Amino acid sequence: MPPAARTPGIRPIDPARLRAALFAEWRALVEFTDAIDPALRSEPSGLEGWALADLVAHVGGGVEAVSRWLALPTPSDKPITVEQWAGGTAAAAEAIAEMAAELSEKGVTPADYVEDTVKLLAETPDTRITVTRVGPMRVADMLVTRLVEAVVHADDLERATGTAFPHDRQALAIATRVLADVLAVRAPGHSVEVRIPPFAVVQCVEGPKHTRGTPPNVVETDARTWLRLAAGRLAWVPAVDDGTVRASGERADLSPWLPLLG
Repeated sequence: MPPAARTPGIRPIDPARLRAALFAEWRALVEFTDAIDPALRSEPSGLEGWALADLVAHVGGGVEAVSRWLALPTPSDKPITVEQWAGGTAAAAEAIAEMAAELSEKGVTPADYVEDTVKLLAETPDTRITVTRVGPMRVADMLVTRLVEAVVHADDLERATGTAFPHDRQALAIATRVLADVLAVRAPGHSVEVRIPPFAVVQCVEGPKHTRGTPPNVVETDARTWLRLAAGRLAWVPAVDDGTVRASGERADLSPWLPLLG
């Protein structure tokens, strides 16, 4: 049975649990990318215009960015939220692709940065404000974005290589919940219940509110499918057609709000 539905908003995450999950997912990325056959690195990654080597380098660059951002002066502007970050990533897409290509030429991998970044973060308070590519953020919120990105790109690597990625369960759970919360913020309301067992359930979309029994509009899917929908790796109609998304009710169409990252 899925957990009880909740009101919209990005829910707080225990800082120690967040860091443990992020570090575990980063270390899983190190092991996974180190094991990729070098002969496969020139193969397509599944992301338009990116080879597998570019994706690996981008994942490494996402870790390296944390130490680079923390080395800059503390910004004075008001920090942005995780939801604002999710909606602002598309604006940086061209710069991200260029940097990924540069890092790929250098042969960058996550192993180059993970342990040094983990040590740096051990000395960094969650309340500090830091620079990020999209805008200033509290360190605690910035780490949420790093975790979401790590989980999404781990799934990209899984699809590109055909090898199951051993996600840290807590990392997968947090990323799933955060993206469900982003949906609830973007599409406030109570007419549709979105279930992603065993990790999340939210109510969203304007319309009649149900209070008892089975909701008239229900969307249910698994965590990996949800990640792919939220990140734009999978389109709504094909996911419904092949049964990986089960949608019932006249309002159970999330396509107007997907993808969430962009």
